[in-house]
Order: sequence, then structure tokens, then C-alpha cells
Amino acid sequence: MRTLIKNISAIHGARPAIPSGALAGAEMASLPSLENAWLSISGENIEALGQMDSAPSEDGFQQVIDARRGMVIPAFCDSHTHIVWAGSREGEFRDKIAGLSYAEIAARGGGILNSADRLNATSEDDLFAQSLRRLRLAAARGTGAIEIKTGYGLTLDGELKMLRVIRRLREAMPQIEVRATFLGAHAVGRAFAGRQAEYVSHIINDMLPAVAAEGGCDFVDVFCDEGFFTPDETARILDAASRFGLVGKIHANELAVSGGVQVAVSRGALSADHLERITDAEIEAFRGSRTIPTMLPGASFFLGMPYGPARRAIDAGLPVALASDWNPGSSPSGDMRFVWTLACAKMRLTPEEALNAMTVNTAAALGLSPLGFGTIAPGAPASLIITNPLPSLSYIPYAYTEPWISRVLLKGR
Repeated sequence: MRTLIKNISAIHGARPAIPSGALAGAEMASLPSLENAWLSISGENIEALGQMDSAPSEDGFQQVIDARRGMVIPAFCDSHTHIVWAGSREGEFRDKIAGLSYAEIAARGGGILNSADRLNATSEDDLFAQSLRRLRLAAARGTGAIEIKTGYGLTLDGELKMLRVIRRLREAMPQIEVRATFLGAHAVGRAFAGRQAEYVSHIINDMLPAVAAEGGCDFVDVFCDEGFFTPDETARILDAASRFGLVGKIHANELAVSGGVQVAVSRGALSADHLERITDAEIEAFRGSRTIPTMLPGASFFLGMPYGPARRAIDAGLPVALASDWNPGSSPSGDMRFVWTLACAKMRLTPEEALNAMTVNTAAALGLSPLGFGTIAPGAPASLIITNPLPSLSYIPYAYTEPWISRVLLKGR
């Protein structure tokens, strides 16, 4: 089917060709725009775009959408989520209000282990139904590509159940590009309490081969941080994963300067995520590497932690990606619109830098740059957001509770 979108006030992120990868440093401030525009779609992909005085005849299109002077921007790419979980953890929210820290809640048996207990007691069908609701919410809020992690199983059966659910989500909503990440090293499973070294060996010798045999997994993640997995353990897991063709994407430096960034870079990880606490050494480690610094302001907001130093990283010439970290404990929201506001208000990014960080750069952090996700260019997927008529792009993160999405198209649907 061919679709024409007409009467667009401005297409933000319109590029002559698909970018080859993440934007870095000063490049992130550049957001090419085409005013008074039209855009055509053929099947799942963008066909062409131009200004209204050169708009094609509507006769050759099966669908014509009048944007009514709304803007068009790329759909968001959310490169860090945990949306396959069972139940909720609002009781821990009350603990946070009472003053307990993330680490204190985890030490009392809450946190990740709480979610693991619930997930392992939930049927695959129920888990799928709960997760599909979240994926539909993400789509309605403008997310067109998403990474989904395991890590709430912490047993071989539980982790494989999560992978099957992710595969079912991909099949149920093919208009969203889904990438799956194995995060067996999210915490030490209860069956291995006090035996972390044995659990790491279990991941390497039992879980990874089973995950590879199951299929459908794209990445392997490790929570490399204080109180969780050490840099040496992280390196061993990533090395083992590479033997199955699985690329690393790790949690690092959320709770302390853990050494995780250096491991990520040395193992060629696609991204190192969180980074609330980094020093000059981490900035230098990222420089020249393929590992994309990915920051999660929703977790900083919800936990009251420092925000990742995105401004400093960009000024140092690095690429920065921004994702939601949607999970039941530390960031129970997958609304990338709110991430946009936090990036501007708390991390001091311009609206253009923030949008690039949530589209072009998160696409790169998902390995999706060659496919054109996160950008608007001929040949790229037609994953787009049409806004209501608005004064400017900056109005979106500024008026952060105002509904501004008119329509979402994902792969042309």
C-alpha cells in the first residue's frame, strides 16, 4: 500500500540518506528540518519527501493523511527496557518514600529477586498478556523499536520462558522492531544464594548454550556494579557469549564507579547503560570505541539518584543515547516523551540533542542503524509520529503533560 502524508508544518529529522551510525558531540545538535512538507510511504518504508509545492498527485495513493499542519518526527527507539515482568512493586515504592535505598530494598529480598519470584510463579500465557499490554502502550506513545531484556527469571527455565515471551511479542506486534537481550546476570538467583561464583559458571556453562539453542536472542547483558557482578565476572560472561555470536550490552556505574565501562569497551559491547556515576577515565574509555554511552534519566528521577552526565559526554565529543529503563522497580514508565523532558530539564540537553539521542543514537545502540530506524530518509522504515499543530519542536518537552501525538505510524501501519 502507498500512503501520502500532506500538509506537514515541518519534518524534523529529515535526512537525505540513512545515517551510518550514532551522532557524536556537536553533531547531536543538528536536526535537519523540511518545512511545509509532504511524505510518501510505500509498504513499510519511506518512499520520498519534499515541500508541498512539489507534492505528487493523490491519485496513486491508497491512503492520504492530512497532517493539518502538525509536525512529523521519527518514532522513538527505546534501547533499554525490562517490560517482561509479572505483577508490580508499588510496595517497594512505599519503602522508597520511607527512605530506604535501592540497595537496602534489594538486601531485604526485594528488588530484582522479588520480581524473579513473581515471574517464576506466573504462567507463560499470563506473562505474555501482561507484557503485550506494555508493548501496546509503548507503541501508542510513539516507540517504534525496542529492546527487551530477560533477567527476572534467574533460573534456566525462567530465563527461557522470558525469551519465548519476547518472541511471542515480536510475532504479535511485527510493526514494532523488537530486539531481545539475555540478562541472566541481573542478580544471583535464590538457588545460588551465597554462591555467586557457581552462579556465574551456571550462566556460562548451562544458560548461554540453552539461550543460543532457543534462538531469537540478539544481545547479552550483565549488571556490572557494586553488590552485583564484578568486572572479571562480566568479562568472562561476555567472552562466553561472544562464542555464540551474542554481542554485549551491559549495565554499568549505576551505583558506583564499577569498572564496567572499561570491560564493555574492551569486549566491544554495543552499549554501556546507566552511567549515573562516571569519571574522566570513563569518558576517555568511550572515546574512539564502538560502545555507546546510554543514560536512563527515568531511573534517576524515580530513585532520586544523580542524572548521567550527558551534557559533559556530548561536550567531550561522545555520542549519547537515552532510553527509558522501563521496569517495575526503578523506572516504572516507558514513556519516551517524559525521557525527552528529563533530558532537557535535568541533563541540560537541547530538544534537538535529546531527540537525536532517543532516535538515531538509540537505533545505533540496538544495531539498527543499517536499517534506518530512528531517522526520516528515503528507504528508512516508515515509523513516524505525527503531532498536533504545535508552536515549535521545543514545545514538546516544555509542555510535558500535554497530549501532543495525533497519530503514530509504525512500519507504515
